[in-house]
Amino acid sequence: MTDTFAHHLRLDQLRDGERIELVADETERAAIARRLGLEALSCLEAHAAMTRTGEVVRAKGRLSAALTQSCVVTGEPVGAHVDEPFDLVFMPEPGGGEPDAEIELGASELDMTFHDGSTIDLGTAVADTLALGVNPYPRSAGADAALKEAGVLSETEASPFAVLAQLKKGSDSS
Repeated sequence: MTDTFAHHLRLDQLRDGERIELVADETERAAIARRLGLEALSCLEAHAAMTRTGEVVRAKGRLSAALTQSCVVTGEPVGAHVDEPFDLVFMPEPGGGEPDAEIELGASELDMTFHDGSTIDLGTAVADTLALGVNPYPRSAGADAALKEAGVLSETEASPFAVLAQLKKGSDSS
């Protein structure tokens, strides 16, 4: 998929210590909102300090976004704000292996993105980072009441200890 928030930075023009600011425009925000299943994305900004060691580029910074999601229970709009640091590493595509070979990454490599040797795509990496920061199960203020009305037990009521307490209560009254 082509990302409209792609911000390609040429490696031969990237200076160590360079600061980059990305601010998504309305079209880019709408495309990212569609991609992430958001009702709206009213603001997306990222600020990064770039460092480079050979072919390895690191973008360390902060992303900030204001968004609206649908409540998983009621479907009502739920406003949210994402404000978190990121530390992305761009490395050259691994070569010499089998095509489509599976690559296993360790915990320290989870924020790693591969580049083609000439450019990195900071915008898409920032959008991917936003996707990880979005609440996967947003709930509106009326969600608990709607669940209760539908007869869904709360986590406390459905816990094994609550079930045991109900069983004990039932056996005490007999």
